[in-house]
Amino acid sequence: MNPPRPFAAVILAAGKGTRMKSDIHKVLHPIAGRPMIEHLLAALAGLGATRTVVVVGSGRDQVEPVVRAHGGDTVVQEPQLGTAHAVRQAEGLLSDFDGDVLVLYADVPLVEAQTMVRMLERLNATDSPAAVVLGFRPADPLAYGRVIAHSDGTIAKMVEYKDATEEERREDLCNSGLLAARSAELWPLLAAVRDDNAAGEFYLPDIVMHAAAAGRPSAVIETGPAEVAGVNSRAELAALEARWQERRRERAMADGVSLVAPETVWFSFDTEIGRDTVVEQNVVFGPGVAVGEGARIRAFSHLEGARVAKGAEIGPYARLRPGADIGEKAKVGNFVEVKKSRLAAGAKANHLSYIGDAEVGAGANIGAGTITCNYDGFFKYKTVIGEGAFIGSNSALVAPVTIGDGAIVGAGSVVTADVEADALALARGTQQARPGWAARFRAAMKAKKGR
Repeated sequence: MNPPRPFAAVILAAGKGTRMKSDIHKVLHPIAGRPMIEHLLAALAGLGATRTVVVVGSGRDQVEPVVRAHGGDTVVQEPQLGTAHAVRQAEGLLSDFDGDVLVLYADVPLVEAQTMVRMLERLNATDSPAAVVLGFRPADPLAYGRVIAHSDGTIAKMVEYKDATEEERREDLCNSGLLAARSAELWPLLAAVRDDNAAGEFYLPDIVMHAAAAGRPSAVIETGPAEVAGVNSRAELAALEARWQERRRERAMADGVSLVAPETVWFSFDTEIGRDTVVEQNVVFGPGVAVGEGARIRAFSHLEGARVAKGAEIGPYARLRPGADIGEKAKVGNFVEVKKSRLAAGAKANHLSYIGDAEVGAGANIGAGTITCNYDGFFKYKTVIGEGAFIGSNSALVAPVTIGDGAIVGAGSVVTADVEADALALARGTQQARPGWAARFRAAMKAKKGR
């Protein structure tokens, strides 16, 4: 999946996004745990884009650091006079670039790399179109611009809905706004665009008709409407998230993962999950999760920044936080939270425990209610639990502390010093019994109450 020749990308992100009603820039709202614009930036990086220029405007102070982190450049569109005007702002940064230019929109985040390559390949086909437009056929064309095309895909006319005739509006092939053109042709075509239309804006699609007037036809290729769906509101953001999740669930099951209730499982953009793993209902995978083959993720568990090895079992109602590393056939049970800790092969923490900043050896058993006391209010400290060690229920291990291989910590202990291998550690108050005390207490209280 390689582009036919060097290409640059221009991503339009200058809109205010007022319908989002948010202090966060629209293109930074996440889909599958990743800001919308980062979906595009990552796809372009994977295709080896020579340059990426993001056109910014309102809220650019939020967007610019994200673009820089991905090796891109930004340019400001001010004032905002339409899409053709926006793309022209990138000309200065790309004036020395001789290749293809792909125009994308930051609020249309789920365009696949394969589709981008298809556009560039069509641009470099033997008939050498002046531009390639990405079209789609929505269930309801609404107010989208229309593409009037011949049977071979060459474009007869492109027209914005506001300027279209009733006959043209009956055409269901719509313009997504995405476009590819050669840099040598793109900038002169953009310079020819005028704002003599119903909106008084400089429209990017107008370059197609300017090229046609000069004897250079353009072409359209099609994709499904879901891939070019844009986001302008919270409702549209949620709808796009739902579509992404549906597609990701289908891919997981096709790859050999069993989803007990697929519609309740939530994946992140980078979730890795091995074949023959079973994922029960209402499981959430945050960013940075890798699950090996044959694992079981039980109901109502939440994983983020965690690794789960082959054959391990998580949950139900478990939480794996960043740095959790669960070894082969280890088990993290109900209402157990693990953070920045390694559980080696076969280790178990079955119930009601917090394991933080810890190293748990192979085959060790962590009893119900055990916690590693890793924080003193200022610094974090490490707990080491050796292979085959047994930690009794309701124990508190005050870090830094080491429990040796095969050691046993009695239930209810507060351990503040290291325990050597194969030793028994008891750290609790001595039990006392006073015969008859409870009966005398009750009699005294009843007498007092009856006064």
